[in-house]
Formats: sequence, structure tokens, C-alpha cells
Amino acid sequence: MYLDNAATSFPKPDAVHEAVLQAMRAVGASPGRGGYRQSLEAGRILFQAREAVAGFFSISDSSRVIFTHNATGALNLALQGTLTAGDHIITTSMEHNSLLRPLYALQSKGVELSIVPAGSDGVVSAEEIQRAVQANTRMIAVSHVSNVCGAIQPLQQLAEISRACGALFLVDAAQSAGYLPIDVEKYSIDLLAVPGHKGLLGPSGTGLLYAAPRVPLKPVIHGGTGSHATAEEQPLVMPDGFEAGTHNLPGIAGLLAGIEFIGDVGLSVIHRHEHALLAQAEQALREIAGVTLHGPSDPSGRCSVLSFTASGVDSALLATELDYGFDIAVRAGLHCAPLAHRTLGTLPGGTVRVSPGWFTTSEEIAFFSDAVVQCISKIRTAAG
Repeated sequence: MYLDNAATSFPKPDAVHEAVLQAMRAVGASPGRGGYRQSLEAGRILFQAREAVAGFFSISDSSRVIFTHNATGALNLALQGTLTAGDHIITTSMEHNSLLRPLYALQSKGVELSIVPAGSDGVVSAEEIQRAVQANTRMIAVSHVSNVCGAIQPLQQLAEISRACGALFLVDAAQSAGYLPIDVEKYSIDLLAVPGHKGLLGPSGTGLLYAAPRVPLKPVIHGGTGSHATAEEQPLVMPDGFEAGTHNLPGIAGLLAGIEFIGDVGLSVIHRHEHALLAQAEQALREIAGVTLHGPSDPSGRCSVLSFTASGVDSALLATELDYGFDIAVRAGLHCAPLAHRTLGTLPGGTVRVSPGWFTTSEEIAFFSDAVVQCISKIRTAAG
């Protein structure tokens, strides 16, 4: 049983598998690298995927969608392509290392960094973000949903703060894309980083960055683009200048199929299904003696994941017992977000994280809940 969709969604829809194989078997060529039919077909798939992404996130111009290999690549481009020494950036204590580590690297090069602590439930206060604003604040960067506890951050309020102080607004949608509706215009999002392999149900090795027209983005990878071949410098044209090298066309074709699958099923339908599964798991876990759930107490303030600890039980050991004893895959530890665990009070052992997906059933959640009871009992008994 697979309950680690927050890391990578599994299984994928059949249409995703078929799209990947079709791109490899029938197309084969790279987009923009030739005038023959196979290359033109590859370009058509790339354009369709860009248009699908634009429609999904209410982006008016699909050329502002830049394909990357993952959300980490998108975040690095968003940060390194906009910030310079002397700029100030505000982020939160709930961020993943894919945002924090590039920020630490930029800090060593003269970028000023403020990390605003979230509350003990993982939700950041808009008032605290406002207090951190300085005259040189260039960007506010936050994860929409915490990968540790599922806390949903107040995007609308943070967007208003960004606009008021003239800062760029960067949103890491790793845990919200494909789970919650995201409208870049509604939330005034300047930069949106998205993985393809999580909620969008696409293959690994896919991701994207949306950059609004007002963002003066600079390329961070230089090379062939299939266009502007005589230019010695990397072209700044969107999106070519930011997609140097060969595209992962099979992956992008699979991502297109994943987005189309979500459109056919309905984002709201998927959200309700996964929210019901999390509610079922939460109710069962609350009945286990010594179990603590971490994150917002109101289920409407959480999305996509449920994190818990059990007193006297090592989280990693509990995850191992679930795996070897019941063939249940969950994630344990720090989830690449150490500051988030300091905020939640779950250092050093971290938490056990449960993240069901579209293909998870209520029966599987019931089986998982019973297995947790048995594993905790076994571990506590062994410990004496």
C-alpha cells in the first residue's frame, strides 16, 4: 500500500504511461531541433503541454511557462534569476530545503534573508511577514502548503503585502498543485514553482516555473535553445532562453496526460476524495493512546498530508515496521524541512507522514490505521 504521494504520486493514471511510451516509440525526436515531421510533432506536444499548464493555473500567456526537471530546478531559477547582492527576501520557517538551501547560498553572496517563524501549528502570520518588510525587500517566498504538516498558508494576505511593498511573490506549490485550485492572477503570483510528479500525476523529472511579465528573469543555465543560434549570449526570449538543452519530452507528454486526467476527473472531486481519506486517518489516529497529530487543528486548514508522532516510539522505526510488517509505504524523519520540525517541536526524530492519493481507498486507510495500532503496540512491548 502506497501512502507517500507527497513525495511522488503513485500509481499514475494509465493515460500517463501511454503518453510517455507514445512519445518514446512514435515521436522520438526533440522539439525545435529540426523541420521534419517527428520534430514538429514533438513541438506540438510541448506546446500542448504548455497550454495545458497555462489553463490549469489561469496563466494568460503560455510562453511564460518554463519547463524544468523538478520544482527544485524551478525554485533555483526563480531565486538565482532575480535576486542580487543587496536584495532582501522574506521566507518562513516552514520551508523545504529546495527553497532554503538556494537562499542560504544567495545569502553568502550578499542577499539579505529574513526567516519568519510560523506558529506551532505551522501557519505563518501575515502580520509577522508584514513586520519583516524592509525598504530593500525584493521578494516574499513561501510554500503554499507545508510538506511536513499540510498547513495552508494565507496566500491572499501575503500577496497583498508583496504588492504593497513592491516585492515579487514566489509560491512553492509542491504540495498544493493538483490538490488546491491556484489562480496566478487571483493571488498575484509572480513566480510559481511546480513539480510534475506529485499532485499533477506526471512522471518524475518534470516540473515548471511560471514567471509573470513583470519579472525580469535571467537565465541560470546557458546552452542550445533551437533558436537564436547566432547569438553569443543566452537569449532572453520566453520560454526558449530558459529551457537550454534537450527537453524531457516523454516526461512532458506524461505531464500533459496527468493534467488532462485531473481535468476529466475534476480538481474539486480529487480534493474531496483525499480530504475525506485524511479525515478518516485523523479520526483513527486520535483514538490511539500517545499519538500526537501535528499541524492545524482545523482540517480545513490542512491539505494533502497528515503528520504524527507516538510517545515512546521512534518515527523511523514505526515506518519500518509498517513497511516490513504490512507492506505500507509512509515517510518518516525530517522530510527535508528541519526548520519546520523545529517550529512544530518534532526535532530531532521528525514525524511519520501519511499522504494518500487519488487511487487510495477508504479500505486501505482502515488497514493502515489498524496496522499503526499493532506496530506501536509491538514497539512499546519490545521496549519494555
